[in-house]
Amino acid sequence: MVFMQKQHTAMCNSLIDRLRKETALSFDEYLFLIKNRDKCADYLYKNASQVRESIYGNKIYIRGLIEFTNYCKNNCFYCGIRRDNKKADRYRLSSDEILSCADYGYHLGFRTFVLQGGEDAYYTDEMLCDIVQQLKEKHSDCAVTLSLGERSFESYKALRNAGADRYLLRHETADPEHYGKLHPPEMSHKNRLECLENLKKLGYQVGAGFMVGSPFQTEENLAREMLFLKKLNPHMVGIGPFISHKDTPFCNQTSGTAELTLFMLGLVRLTLPYALLPATTALGTIDDSGREKGILAGANVLMPNLSPVNVRKKYMLYDNKICTGDEAAQCIECLKRRISATGCEIEISRGDYKGEK
Repeated sequence: MVFMQKQHTAMCNSLIDRLRKETALSFDEYLFLIKNRDKCADYLYKNASQVRESIYGNKIYIRGLIEFTNYCKNNCFYCGIRRDNKKADRYRLSSDEILSCADYGYHLGFRTFVLQGGEDAYYTDEMLCDIVQQLKEKHSDCAVTLSLGERSFESYKALRNAGADRYLLRHETADPEHYGKLHPPEMSHKNRLECLENLKKLGYQVGAGFMVGSPFQTEENLAREMLFLKKLNPHMVGIGPFISHKDTPFCNQTSGTAELTLFMLGLVRLTLPYALLPATTALGTIDDSGREKGILAGANVLMPNLSPVNVRKKYMLYDNKICTGDEAAQCIECLKRRISATGCEIEISRGDYKGEK
């Protein structure tokens, strides 16, 4: 038994060495690592951190997150702001409120702003383009990232022309069958992937991502995620653990774990060495030291919350989301101290992608 364990550890370490060198493995090899992660996690994290440092140094980029609406037309089974959640306390920020959040963030030192919201038709292309244009005019040295869900090619084009630099659209799962178990029939996995391709065609820095430990997810699903990401080659990858929400159909489903999420972060770093890889709020919610552990597993982005304090708890995608304290942008000094314990430091810049565009 001990001999077999040592043999498996040696095989895992050998695969990690090859992944670091070649940035790709086969489905069976990724699956073997995931199934035997307890034997090689520390070795993976060591390599992932080294790769991150070789490209980005010890710099951790911060993005100012502005969650400006929790209205959403969609009914995803896992999401706390889903259309049919009648208990959600809905809100929308005005253009002036959004720009005020960005102004305050700029004063704090943020040079990237992430405008995130549910798929809310109240915000027309004209309104959103005006907000982006004003933000870029006021802060021309900043990057604007949008995370607004699925939109038409024409909408993405208009927003790009208005000055948007980046777009985050988590695909949630690379497997169409699994996607159908997480979303209602009117939502299309094919359309989600087409949106990602459209964003790339328009010249955005594109972010994809998936939940770890989502209902019905298998280790085979996770291995396929790595193949999908390698093929898509996004500039950013946002992954975090699934966390159940009490007012959704998945309220009784078991949440994902920090342990598996961290392992997948490490695999993503070695597979996509140049990726901008957040240590997500969900990871910090499920583990008090989750974001620090994420950085030690290869992450290099944090997204503190710039939203007005009175709405932060309303943008509740999952239960117990951290909304105050270190998650608040006002406590940026606290965040700096926590990150310094990892041997890294927060970088005040746009934090652009360093790979081939």
